[in-house]
Amino acid sequence: MSDLTQQSIEQALDQFEDPHLQKSLMAAKAVKSVAVTGTAVTVDLEMPYPCNVYKQTLVDTVKSELATRCGAQDVSVNVAHKIIAHSVQHGVKRLENVKNIIAVASGKGGVGKSTTSVNLALALASEGATVGLLDADIYGPSQPRMMGLSGQPESTDGKTLEPMENYGVQTMSIGFLIDEESPMIWRGPMVTQALEQLLNDTRWRDLDYLLIDLPPGTGDTQLTLAQKVPVSGAIIVTTPQDIALLDARKGLKMFEKVDIPILGIVENMSTHICSNCQHEEPIFGSGGGQTMASEAGVNLLGALPLELRIREQADGGRPTVVAEPDCRASEIYREIARKAAARLAQQAKDYSSKFPNIVIQST
Repeated sequence: MSDLTQQSIEQALDQFEDPHLQKSLMAAKAVKSVAVTGTAVTVDLEMPYPCNVYKQTLVDTVKSELATRCGAQDVSVNVAHKIIAHSVQHGVKRLENVKNIIAVASGKGGVGKSTTSVNLALALASEGATVGLLDADIYGPSQPRMMGLSGQPESTDGKTLEPMENYGVQTMSIGFLIDEESPMIWRGPMVTQALEQLLNDTRWRDLDYLLIDLPPGTGDTQLTLAQKVPVSGAIIVTTPQDIALLDARKGLKMFEKVDIPILGIVENMSTHICSNCQHEEPIFGSGGGQTMASEAGVNLLGALPLELRIREQADGGRPTVVAEPDCRASEIYREIARKAAARLAQQAKDYSSKFPNIVIQST
């Protein structure tokens, strides 16, 4: 069409809301350039969250929107992503080589938080981010087994540890340093010191995101995280069960009190589908995660089914996102990961690296 202009294309893009950012591409400043040459249109997008797997869907959707809204037919859409560091708690020093730390928490044990953490880490990595995973459960570390890792981490200088790596995710856990069946009979101060050492003494390599799999509850480990670890946001994992929601609310309130933004809530074990007859039943109740999210004014990032294979795959060291990347559960994990990253992308940027160091010298 001869009436295609840069302005008409930008107006059309301003009317298309990205489902993860929940705002238009123009409002999110994701449109880097628009070029119109006759009937040919080229749009360059730079998304603030990783989207390698989602990229083609986004390209097709933008082309469809432009065809519908302004009749553009010859459209080329280029999609890249750029992940930046975002602000953390006041007075907490940012970790070197880590742009953003995301805490994955639950008020109650047994809600599938560790399984969710490992699959979200793998989902972010599959979307093109550089990801790390820190197992902060000193008493019950589970990430070595879930990540299919064994042995001990190396140390090149005798002071720091190299993260173990599998499936493209850098991982650290106390489980690498002790025998799997040895109980950790430690008091609180030893646990918090171990967490700080695992975090600070690991040579993380240029991470876009470091996910911290927290133990359940609101005790010493969570308090240390809030006071000493530069956290950009938190994800709360719960089940629809009333007792789980009650404890999850406590975890959410804790993060609010220490000024750590809640990126959203994940409802795990949302519904069970019988593997024999396909009958679907919400055995832990229904709608609890959405109700909690609405009451707290945060997003429900997604709801995951209660499936035998999710548990089996995590226990076997090949979590669902890598074992069956095309299955529905993996799609949900990636959707949750993109939504969480998109929520984080809308928070304040970290400008600490922009300020010069002031050195006072006597002359």
